[in-house]
Amino acid sequence: MMPFTAILWHDLSMLGKSWLVRLWLAATVLLAAFQLLVNWGTLQTAPLIAILLLPYLIFPWSLVVMMLSVTPMSGAQSGVIADGILSRPVTRYAYLLAAWTARVTLVLSVFLVVTIFIAIVAFAQRSPEADPVTLYGVAAALGVVALVLIFLVSVGFLLGTLLRNSLLAVVVMVFIWFPVNMVLSTFSLEEFSPISLTQALPTLLRQPWREVEEAEPEPELATAFQDAIKFFGSFGGAQASAEPEQPSFFEQDYEDFSLQRVLLGYGIPTLLSIFLATVVFSYRDV
Repeated sequence: MMPFTAILWHDLSMLGKSWLVRLWLAATVLLAAFQLLVNWGTLQTAPLIAILLLPYLIFPWSLVVMMLSVTPMSGAQSGVIADGILSRPVTRYAYLLAAWTARVTLVLSVFLVVTIFIAIVAFAQRSPEADPVTLYGVAAALGVVALVLIFLVSVGFLLGTLLRNSLLAVVVMVFIWFPVNMVLSTFSLEEFSPISLTQALPTLLRQPWREVEEAEPEPELATAFQDAIKFFGSFGGAQASAEPEQPSFFEQDYEDFSLQRVLLGYGIPTLLSIFLATVVFSYRDV
């Protein structure tokens, strides 16, 4: 474990000195604070939390995660890899897993900053009407977003190992990731598309730990009478009711949302990406 720990802390210290990471951290705080101030008195709790998480799932912070994830296996680091593996008692697996763990730790540490703003939203008393957000829903939403970020890091590792060029790996990942997400979002596949997952976050945030089956209330007499009037009025040439308004971005129908499907949809590709990156790196010349 000593080589693994040494590489891990070395990568974390190098990443902490990067201007990209420093600017990302500062921009994360500023954007979250701006989103909070603009929507504090207008949006309910669930949509507001979803807006705070949106930059990590769609844009722009997902792009920063891609840029950070491809660098350890790229050509720019080939000399460091060769020196570390050939001149020191460090195995390929230790280097690969330590570099991957360092990126995951950094990304989740920056993401932890947003959880502070989410906690403020979840527990504060605000003017919008009450929104039944549950503690389980908040924890599940944060866990799902963290899993998507780990997935992006793992896919970036795989592309960086295959292509050996950080810029090319980022370009390929961008031109595959975003168009595929746009296509999958049309089918409302939250298990595979972060766009659909973002739209499903309010549903997840409102889910209780256990579903309670409630008996369907019997229709009231006044409601039944109004429905009868509308029915018979249609035969007399009554004007049709206006078409319902289109739901907003966070008001889509995700009543059949399944946390298990989402975990499998992002968890299995994450494990597969790590496995393939390890296999490719094991047979690659250094």
